[in-house]
Amino acid sequence: MGLTLQKELPVKPEIAQFQKYCNSLVAYSRRKTRVVNIGGVPMGGDNPIRIQSMTTIDTMDTKGSVEQTIRMVEAGCEYVRITAPSLKEAQNLQEIKKELRARGYDVPLIADIHFTPNAAELAARIVEKVRVNPGNYADKKRFETIEYTDAAYQAELDRIRKKFAPLVTICKENGTAMRIGTNHGSLSDRIMSRYGDTPLGMVESALEFVRICEDMGYYEIVLSMKASNPQVMIQAYRMLVHKLDEEGLQPYPLHLGVTEAGDGEDGRIKSSVGIGTLLEDGLGDTIRVSLTEEPEAEVPVAKMLAERYVKRIGDVIPEYDHYPIDPFVYNKRTTHEVSNIGGSNVPRVIADLSTKEKITAASLYALGYQYSVPLDKWTITDMACDYVLAGDKVIDFEIPGTLGIIYNHETWQEQKDKARTYPIFDATNYLADSLKSTSLNFIEAKINDLTPQLVLKLKNDKTAVLVIDTDNGHGMPEQRRLFALLMNQDCSIPVIIKRSYQDLSLDQLQLYSATDMGGLLIDGLGDGIFIDAKNCGGDKRINETAFTILQATRTRISKTEYISCPSCGRTLFDLQETTAMIRSRTFHLKGVKIGIMGCIVNGPGEMADADYGYVGSGPGRITLYRGKEVVKKNVPSASAVDELINLIKEDGNWVEMELIENN
Repeated sequence: MGLTLQKELPVKPEIAQFQKYCNSLVAYSRRKTRVVNIGGVPMGGDNPIRIQSMTTIDTMDTKGSVEQTIRMVEAGCEYVRITAPSLKEAQNLQEIKKELRARGYDVPLIADIHFTPNAAELAARIVEKVRVNPGNYADKKRFETIEYTDAAYQAELDRIRKKFAPLVTICKENGTAMRIGTNHGSLSDRIMSRYGDTPLGMVESALEFVRICEDMGYYEIVLSMKASNPQVMIQAYRMLVHKLDEEGLQPYPLHLGVTEAGDGEDGRIKSSVGIGTLLEDGLGDTIRVSLTEEPEAEVPVAKMLAERYVKRIGDVIPEYDHYPIDPFVYNKRTTHEVSNIGGSNVPRVIADLSTKEKITAASLYALGYQYSVPLDKWTITDMACDYVLAGDKVIDFEIPGTLGIIYNHETWQEQKDKARTYPIFDATNYLADSLKSTSLNFIEAKINDLTPQLVLKLKNDKTAVLVIDTDNGHGMPEQRRLFALLMNQDCSIPVIIKRSYQDLSLDQLQLYSATDMGGLLIDGLGDGIFIDAKNCGGDKRINETAFTILQATRTRISKTEYISCPSCGRTLFDLQETTAMIRSRTFHLKGVKIGIMGCIVNGPGEMADADYGYVGSGPGRITLYRGKEVVKKNVPSASAVDELINLIKEDGNWVEMELIENN
């Protein structure tokens, strides 16, 4: 029997309208945006999702900038952004462009502007697109709270218009496109004073500039809402689309990106959570994956994300009668606690060992458990999974005290010793009068299994945990629909999100699972995750992927978090080398957030929720932050990492690595 939805709560049109931010929550439908031509490579409309990145070479180094741009283009980059912090860099864009064209490369160039309107006005006459950040272009950020009357606020808007209008005129005259890009970390004191540190503040910061453009008859605009926190970023983009429609403004193309994402698997997974969640709902016309790596390394990641939506085909998902999720505000779905799952517990991780020929103690090493022979005990890391699916493979050794074993229900019933072992049922066997655990039972189901009979039994069973799976090509929205069904039926059962993959590269697994599961966790859905990955890399990397997804969604912290910028021509030190050095000495500080910023432009703001900040303040000089507060200025870079560690120690947040290893 299929899914029955007749008993769901009645639709509330005013709520449905308030929550609208995409074409469809159940069918893949890319948002139809205005076409913006950028140097002969159009964006938006029916054009492909475009790939872009940014140079890291000093803009005054013409040869270096050209060579790096060529490497980016050869990797698949369709637009190249170059920083122009002052007039001299803006002027040199002409030389870079001239050399690229002479060598046969016609890639559109984008000038990245922050504090200098005169540089933007010059660049707009040279390159195909300029990017301005409203928080830096005409406003200031000193972390001051200012009280504005309506008249005073309007006077500020008039001042901004006067400062911004010349650039709009130049762009109109030269056929130059513009990205109005809000960064969460660079919201001005004026915006913060009225709207707070919120997605709405980010949106309003951009719309102030959009309204000026439309008043002047200029529409060649791309918009972005970037943040280092994927949750904030996603909510801001959703709010932006809603506000554009609400005000009757043009449906401008969207540039997607998680800023300061970091490097390695952390940066890839964090970016995928933010970018992929929006792509799932048909939002996004161009993407940049910001990694603290060479820019050409960003391009394959971006392409891999975009390619999932070239031919997105999925089974029909039932429409909503009522959408119980607020897409603009995080609310954790309320669930009751079963054992250590649901309620106020952090999301749990299930690992799959059921396909192994035999499960041994050594099988657990990859899952965060190490057995010490001299001490005769198990040691547990911060990325130790909570449950292992053994299937029909019986474990015949003493398991770690914190680990639960899941058997297929028939195998579980045969076990004499059922301590810390639990059965898993399919929907049919669960509905039958089978022997069950008195404490914890897993029920695996897909959306069409959720008959009224099953939902009723799940509601009344305080030992049940639902494991949801999908084989729909449009899987994330289907699982979201399943959550909504449970919520609309007032069923508070804890839910483990399961996704199955096969024969993927490790990169693909990381990106796809981060999108598929992260998009649900970001909306407060899910009490755990289960990555079923066959021939997708070893058990250790699959397990680490699960924990990194939880880290990226900030639902379970298991390691140090690095908010690290990707570098650009403004960077005052080697970001890759410095990030690696800081990571090597601090990776064991679970829960500590460290911002590593190449310059002052986005540094203090973008790392505002970090515990500590390491920011370039001049050649060979570093400024150290505690939160938003400057602690030490002009620290020589040779001793800056040591000074950072001393600061962490002063605050009592340092733990020696030896102590961790011996516990």
